[in-house]
Amino acid sequence: MKALAFLALAAPSAAFAHGAESGAEGGSWHPEMSIWVPLLLFLALYCVGFVRLSRRSANGHASLRRGAILFAAGWLTLAAATASPLHEAGEHSFLMHMIEHELIMLPAALLLVLARPGPVLLWAFSATMRGTFANIHRGGRTVWTWLAAPVAATLIQGAALWLWHMPPLFDRALDSEGWHIAQHLSFLLSALLFWWAVAHGRRTSHGLAAFCLFLTSLIGGALGALMAFSTSPWYAPYAALGLTPAGLSPAEDQQLAGLVMWVPGGAFHAAAALYFLYQWLKASEVSHAVPAE
Repeated sequence: MKALAFLALAAPSAAFAHGAESGAEGGSWHPEMSIWVPLLLFLALYCVGFVRLSRRSANGHASLRRGAILFAAGWLTLAAATASPLHEAGEHSFLMHMIEHELIMLPAALLLVLARPGPVLLWAFSATMRGTFANIHRGGRTVWTWLAAPVAATLIQGAALWLWHMPPLFDRALDSEGWHIAQHLSFLLSALLFWWAVAHGRRTSHGLAAFCLFLTSLIGGALGALMAFSTSPWYAPYAALGLTPAGLSPAEDQQLAGLVMWVPGGAFHAAAALYFLYQWLKASEVSHAVPAE
């Protein structure tokens, strides 16, 4: 495959070429307020909640600090994906767009879930509002229990991934800022739900978590493989652009994007699956060793 030759060089060269192109037009990167405002509001709420909760926490400062570090890493990764020049580069290259999506759904979502920001965010609001949120949570507990079941969360994320990459919906997201925001929100929320289900779900055994992660790697890998082996571009707006700033044809650009989804994306889920599989085997050994003693 000709596109394989560009795999190691395409990302940095595309970003450089995009910057050169913008510079040639006399412009530069312009932050999008529709992205930055929600991101900064999210960060501000966390900071306010962190300060308030820290003042009331006698023995939980170490846990709060760990959560804050994970939250900061997740927030920065999310900002790098959606509010940096990478986002603008995605308008000219499907490869860049795919890297943005992978950053949202993999490291950013996982880090935010591991941070467990819910209690901290709640403390950004008044006692009355916290009570309202608690009532809403109790009222929707049945729905949440169903959605956060590992298999259900896996299928929801897989459906979001496949549906949004169907040409009619993806083309609409490329042509409309509103649909583009909806696409990214769908990816982020479904990924948060998935990672929560496998990492924190009360009914999730390590074995089931490993199975869902392996299944997810197959779901994403199959879609990525279809793109990687396709000889014609799927999405009209990218096909109409012609060569990318890195000099790739639309078909080659799509093939590289498919490889990113297939190989690094699949490896990320597979590595997480192996971690849970190891935890499952270790727990099984302990449970068998106790009766033997």
